[in-house]
Amino acid sequence: MSARTRVWVALVTVYLLWGSTYLGIAYAGETIPPFLAASTRFIAAGSLMAVIVVLRGGTLRVSRRAFAACVLVGCLLPGANAVLFLAERHVPTGLASLIIAAVPLWLAALRLTNERLPWKVLAGVGIGFVGVAVLARPSGGATGWGIGLVVLSSIAWATGSFLSSRIEMPADAFTATALEMLAGGIVLLPFGALTAHHFSPSGASIAAWVYLVVFGSLLGFTAYVWLLGNAPLGLVSTYAYVNPVVAITLGVLFRGEHLTWRLLVGAAIVVVAVATVVRQEPGAADEDTAPEPAASAV
Repeated sequence: MSARTRVWVALVTVYLLWGSTYLGIAYAGETIPPFLAASTRFIAAGSLMAVIVVLRGGTLRVSRRAFAACVLVGCLLPGANAVLFLAERHVPTGLASLIIAAVPLWLAALRLTNERLPWKVLAGVGIGFVGVAVLARPSGGATGWGIGLVVLSSIAWATGSFLSSRIEMPADAFTATALEMLAGGIVLLPFGALTAHHFSPSGASIAAWVYLVVFGSLLGFTAYVWLLGNAPLGLVSTYAYVNPVVAITLGVLFRGEHLTWRLLVGAAIVVVAVATVVRQEPGAADEDTAPEPAASAV
């Protein structure tokens, strides 16, 4: 298999696995309390990721400052995912994926606090938020409360991504992710236990939970990290605006979700804006400049 083919296999893997996690979250959250599903997902995925770290010859031993940073980022990133679990009980998966796709826009807005950004990025951010406003009107089974939770998830994820690039983190991406998952899962677990009253998970929810752990968190992230070292960042970043297309398609096929003109217009605005913003990043991929994984995925 040629190097170009391997890159595209890995990229399509990220597209499909991370685009499908919105559907997985919807099914897992149907009969498993959202915070319990999210916390146990991250504890399981973090434990497996820790095994991968050891098998790769790495270590989970990091400085106190790096460990504290992982706990902080772990509360924000897995915490954002837990909020998304709750939100998808009240918002269609396609709509949720589009609002989450605006993470690069929030991240660019946060960067304005200490950076001067190119005018194309500023234009993309402004246009993108217009698209989010179009999408944020309750319709098609979505509630205002649910949409607000998705927006909160998006902001929390952007904040965690912003901080992770400015504080001391473990040098190895797998080590950092394992510690973030474990920290976030452990912090969320008491909330999950408090909300788990006489629940009876269905086979579909259990299968979706396993899918999120194995495929969304482990295989998807492994393919993503491999891409960072073997493909241009501009190409890797395309997942940010391809994932919603996958999520919308799966929502229509498996959840009976409807495409409305408002959704299509909002989707077009957000996708174009996100594409404009992420295309302004440096051309060569590395772990310092790379966008954080999708909020539904890791």
